[in-house]
Amino acid sequence: MSWGTELWDQFDNLEKHTQWGIEVLEKYIKFVKERTEIEIGYAKQLRNLSKKYQTKKNSKEEEESKYTSCKAFQTTLNEMNDYAGQHEVISENMTSQITAELTRFVQELKQERKSHFHEGRKAQQHIETCWKQLEASKRRFERDCKEAERAQQYFEKMDADINVTKADVEKARQQAQIRHQMSDDSKGEYSSVLQKFNREQNDHYYTHIPGIFQKLQDMEERRIGRMSDSLKTYAEIDRQVVPIIGKCLDGITKSAESINGKQDSQMVIESFKSGFEPPGDVDFEDFTQSMKRTVSDNSLTNTKADGKSDAKVPSKSRGKLWPFIKKNKPPPPPPASASPSAVPNGPQSPKQQKEPLSHRFNDFMTSKPKIHCFRSLKRGLSLKLVRTVSACTP
Repeated sequence: MSWGTELWDQFDNLEKHTQWGIEVLEKYIKFVKERTEIEIGYAKQLRNLSKKYQTKKNSKEEEESKYTSCKAFQTTLNEMNDYAGQHEVISENMTSQITAELTRFVQELKQERKSHFHEGRKAQQHIETCWKQLEASKRRFERDCKEAERAQQYFEKMDADINVTKADVEKARQQAQIRHQMSDDSKGEYSSVLQKFNREQNDHYYTHIPGIFQKLQDMEERRIGRMSDSLKTYAEIDRQVVPIIGKCLDGITKSAESINGKQDSQMVIESFKSGFEPPGDVDFEDFTQSMKRTVSDNSLTNTKADGKSDAKVPSKSRGKLWPFIKKNKPPPPPPASASPSAVPNGPQSPKQQKEPLSHRFNDFMTSKPKIHCFRSLKRGLSLKLVRTVSACTP
């Protein structure tokens, strides 16, 4: 089927259809452009995401990257970076093989279409001009025929009238002949113009217009074929990167299979093992020793010369606090001396009983004050005895 023979009278509709075809191609080009922008943006986001979660140097993450799970994650990030590169390849190939090529093709198509329709309009204008010439020649022939008929009727009327002079009749006859001659000339011109128009019209509808419409049909079919090839290229560009993307995904799967929980657990042991033994049992500390002190008659003999008691004092040393033991404030250590004045009424100690006067006197006798004279010795002894008595009196 040919547009030239089947659509010889659809010039305007073909003009609209071919314009629509170019718009479809431009819409497809716009679609591919937006697809390339999406691919570029997606690749950029994937790269930024991969970079964001990469292990930072000289940080704690670098030490943690020795575990198999962390290594697998880093491998995944690297594979995603390569994955993003394939989307960049898609964008670049679509831009060069589809967008750029089709943009040039559309410009050529527009120029070609414009040329064909310009030629078609020119042919239409020419046939319209021929038609106008035919119509003018026809009207002129019609007018001359009518005037010749009127002149003939006037001559016949004058010739039949006996009151008209012979000169008037001759004049009417000559006028009729002139009009007949003019009608004959118009008839010849009309016939010639008509023949010419028929030839032009035949050429127009059987040669010029079919040729132009055939060119338009070829152009449209070429546009459709080019779009078909472009769609195949569109799919092929994606298909070319599928094996590489598959390798990236295979790399992620392989890294996931390399994760070893027991190996990571052993590495935790090697990283944090201290080598120390767990702590032993904690000894009982008896804080009631100071309350069990008893006063006996031989307390003077059991008291050392320096005023310190023979009672054993609990050790101040404490066991090591391990991380799982709450670090409470330790109780105050027991007094180092058996003397009640060492820790009077301190925390954890009961109220001390007052000792007998003999004990105080013994402390006084064992002390060695500096004596300057007998008078001062007597005064000091009396004063100390008074203070001691007053302190021991309930």
